[in-house]
Amino acid sequence: MIRTAPSARPHGPAASRSPLAPRVVGAAALAALLTVTGCSGHGGRGGGGSGAGAGAGAGPSAPADGGGRPGAAGSALPALDSLDVKRPATKTGYARDRFGSAWADTDGNGCGTRDDILKRDLRGAAFRDAKKCVVVSGTLPKDPYTGKSLSYQRGRSTVDIDHVVALSDAWQTGARQWPARKRVALANDPLNLIAVEASANRSKSDGDAADWLPPYAGYRCTYVARQVAVKKKYGLWVTRAEKGAMAKVLNSCPRQALPGGGSPTEAPARFTAK
Repeated sequence: MIRTAPSARPHGPAASRSPLAPRVVGAAALAALLTVTGCSGHGGRGGGGSGAGAGAGAGPSAPADGGGRPGAAGSALPALDSLDVKRPATKTGYARDRFGSAWADTDGNGCGTRDDILKRDLRGAAFRDAKKCVVVSGTLPKDPYTGKSLSYQRGRSTVDIDHVVALSDAWQTGARQWPARKRVALANDPLNLIAVEASANRSKSDGDAADWLPPYAGYRCTYVARQVAVKKKYGLWVTRAEKGAMAKVLNSCPRQALPGGGSPTEAPARFTAK
């Protein structure tokens, strides 16, 4: 509960004679309360917003900007401070199959993970099968990495599904030591997956936030917040340069929410990886 100091009470005859005194005191108390709580009639500045950052089930469409008090409760900025900072481990031994077969159906809904994400992020999706598993076309209204509207056509598409925290980066920041089922879980977790423009995704490669940020600046807060959420959920660390780059972004939108949800951090026992 927020408490404010009691307003000073006027003394003497003037206090009893002035009918405006209670209104003035009330207005002053309200102003003090608004100052303490940080309420304002104006939106904050900064990039990013909800979309992918609104939760694991949300698509990447562009969000309301963050802004306001540094380290607002539930925001990504204090979550970033909770992550361990270490040097990256070796990339030796990394291969895609160390995270299981691509797009495994870890949630058991009968559809591969890639199509699950396409269904979530595309609009007007058309399907090849009655189960509505195989997406053949649709539109990405606003690609989170470029801000463009994109058409998806299966087999000749400009749309990729990106691991927001690249699997190679995960390998170098803790996943190398994990049991196989945890690596499979990360590779198929909707919290770590979004549909994006293919060439932008490939320019990112396996870079972290110190190496690459979306060209579309309006998505950067959401993007970094999701990276923080994934690393926190799975216990991955950040490098010093990576944390600095993340903090620079999130300081421009300190009320940017930390997304949650996604799948469990261990895949079912029927899944394995090398």
